[in-house]
Amino acid sequence: MIRPRKFASVLLDLADQYPALTVTGPRQSGKTTLCRSVFPDYGYVNLEPLDQRQFASEDPRGLLAEFPGGVIIDEIHHAPELLGYIQEAVDEDGQPGRFVLTGSQHFALSASIGQSLAGRTAVLQLLPLSLEEYDDFEIPLDNLFDVLFAGGYPRIHDRSIAPERWLADYVATYVERDVRQIANVSDLGAFSTFLSLCASHTAQEVNLSALGADAGVSHNTAKAWLSILETSFLIVRCPAWHRNVRKQLVKRPKLHFLDSGLACHLLGISSADELRHHPLRGPIFESWIASEVYKHHSHRGNNPKLFHYRDARGAEIDILLQSASDLIACEAKSGATLQPDFTSHLRTFSQRVSSLSPQPELDLRLVYGGDRRQQRAGVDCLGWRQIHAVDWG
Repeated sequence: MIRPRKFASVLLDLADQYPALTVTGPRQSGKTTLCRSVFPDYGYVNLEPLDQRQFASEDPRGLLAEFPGGVIIDEIHHAPELLGYIQEAVDEDGQPGRFVLTGSQHFALSASIGQSLAGRTAVLQLLPLSLEEYDDFEIPLDNLFDVLFAGGYPRIHDRSIAPERWLADYVATYVERDVRQIANVSDLGAFSTFLSLCASHTAQEVNLSALGADAGVSHNTAKAWLSILETSFLIVRCPAWHRNVRKQLVKRPKLHFLDSGLACHLLGISSADELRHHPLRGPIFESWIASEVYKHHSHRGNNPKLFHYRDARGAEIDILLQSASDLIACEAKSGATLQPDFTSHLRTFSQRVSSLSPQPELDLRLVYGGDRRQQRAGVDCLGWRQIHAVDWG
């Protein structure tokens, strides 16, 4: 069944402004389904099969000529040379919304688009379902740990597939096929170990030397493999925040998995009840909050820029978002009962920020595992279901 996505209105708006749209995101996030439902009268080409790739390579003008009224080209990263011919077609006829391109390999696709379609295409990210889309998929929100354990990949919910079964197949497919396409990874066993180790480090600062040593690979290999995970939209790295931008590049970024269900599967968590008592439930919840904030921006066509904060005296802030003059500081706590110490780091951070000049407008937020929205000493405390009841910038 085709379900609506919040992203659809963004696609329609931008289709009136750009001759081409490029929708990126992880495999199985719903890119093809969404594009075909938003543009039902367009032709469709899937470049995954080898014969279609060969057609695109040998006769690109002939391929494009078959679809004068608009076309969706799926997995465009398989034929990046086609982008030059799309540029030629766009320059000859700049009709808005004529080409809709999808791809699941971010870095390679971005490089190709930067060379051929810069200024001619809007580039958007479609990620797995955000919590605000659960009503559209008729997904119950009775239990936080059911939500975290299942994650947001649409097929799990649309087909009522057991999360542990679907995610096992997803990881196997990803490791066996996509990794070979993105990079020359010779030891898939070591890469699988590295993938699970990354899940155990979600919501932690990235230590490439430690990750590499635990996986039995070099620092440089760990760095390359982490980029592969980012390329495939499985993780995001949030840099350390500092008022001096140069200092953001010095401290370690924090790693977050963009799907809590995938993180649970990689950690061997077999049920929502097991997650409830798992020692990493706090980090998994924090990464889920980070991914929801990330999706809030991404699914509105914006470029998400998340940071984290930690100083030498131990004060930490899980998630920071900064605009020109505003700063949103957010802590994540998986406990269902508000405790006085839940907001302590936020209060300390507020005191530190008060000494800055110019002083930013500071919005303090806590998202916790309970139900009630409350105000505590200037902090907006949101129950997990209410995370999208506020604007995230």
